[in-house]
Amino acid sequence: MNNIIVTFQRFLKNKNTVTIIGVVAVIGILYWGYNMQINNAVTPVRNIPVAVDTIQPRTKITKDMIEYVDVAPVVLSDNVIRVASQVIGKYSNYNTVIPQGSMFYQDTLVTEEELPDSAFTQVGKNEVVYNFPVTMDSTYGNSIFPGNKIDIYMKATTDAGQIMVGKLVENIKVLAVKDKDGRHVFENTEEARTPSMLIFGVDPEINILLRKASYMDDFDVELFPVPHGQEVDESGETQVSTQYLKDFINANTVVIDQSTDTNTNTNNNSGNNTNTQEQAGA
Repeated sequence: MNNIIVTFQRFLKNKNTVTIIGVVAVIGILYWGYNMQINNAVTPVRNIPVAVDTIQPRTKITKDMIEYVDVAPVVLSDNVIRVASQVIGKYSNYNTVIPQGSMFYQDTLVTEEELPDSAFTQVGKNEVVYNFPVTMDSTYGNSIFPGNKIDIYMKATTDAGQIMVGKLVENIKVLAVKDKDGRHVFENTEEARTPSMLIFGVDPEINILLRKASYMDDFDVELFPVPHGQEVDESGETQVSTQYLKDFINANTVVIDQSTDTNTNTNNNSGNNTNTQEQAGA
């Protein structure tokens, strides 16, 4: 027994032996670590929710729209949703189509309260939203798209019975095209929708001008959009194009001076207060 112990001690004291043992140990550790990393990278994560069919924008996701697959961890990014309960009841975002078989990502799903109207988020500062009525014909067979620039032309009949046509407002950027139910016409790739209104933003003065013109039935006023061609400069500002048409509209409608109206209301209120005080003194 003592001979065995002595032999073992001599074996350990041999520098070459220690070196070999150290090298073998390091190789063993590296091999074990490498295998662990490989196994972690290729061992599938079970029951990752994916879309059964293509999901269109603004669609509420239900449990029958989800199936489950096993996915290698290497393809799972941090924003992949891994639990079905975080998907069911959410909505696909307004600018997102979720393809069939796709995983669900944090930035593609929102709650009903978070679901924005993409048109309103693009309205400029100090602008108001205008919904311009259209038809399939007036949009040139549904050929006016969000982002297009259009001009608005006006047709009217004068008191003398003469017909006039001209450009009323130019360089309007279309923010959205919606159907009669308020749905975006081009957001759904699987459903044909008929355009009913163009949504855009204009300054308050142009908004009032267009509203006035739309009510001038006695003059047979019609407003219709004309899209820009490829050669038209797209950089121009939205503005009234024909002063004559603007003057015609204002000449046949009432112009309300809001500052005067406010002052009148203030004076009336002051007068009422004075009368009340006099009656109280009496």
